[in-house]
Amino acid sequence: MHEWALAEAVVSAADRTAREQGFSVITDISLKLGQLQQIEEDIFEFALREILKTRRELYGQANIRIEEEKASLKCRACGREWDFSDNIRKLDHEKSEAIHFVPETAHSYIRCPGCKSPDFDILKGRGVWIESITGE
Repeated sequence: MHEWALAEAVVSAADRTAREQGFSVITDISLKLGQLQQIEEDIFEFALREILKTRRELYGQANIRIEEEKASLKCRACGREWDFSDNIRKLDHEKSEAIHFVPETAHSYIRCPGCKSPDFDILKGRGVWIESITGE
């Protein structure tokens, strides 16, 4: 599952940050999930917690916050900005899954609602990242 691989990558990055910061215990982790990734948040969170159980000495009772960042797009042709939410309802399951696994495929399935161009920038809402980590 895609969510498990993403959870493993997040834990790997958190481990690296903990070493760099000299933390022996992580107390808080704040994560952002870009809407364009279309991550099943409950599966991702379950995977993350299961992985963290194997690292109790570092993560122990860490507070985990997960927040979705809405995706915004901007047409390079006409300059119009719009939300990914406007498009997701129009996508069939196969196209939605393609974007879930490879967000760059969005350009194949989404068009500017104004001029219908497939040439747009993703302003925000892409990827998975650690917003902050605190520890002792």
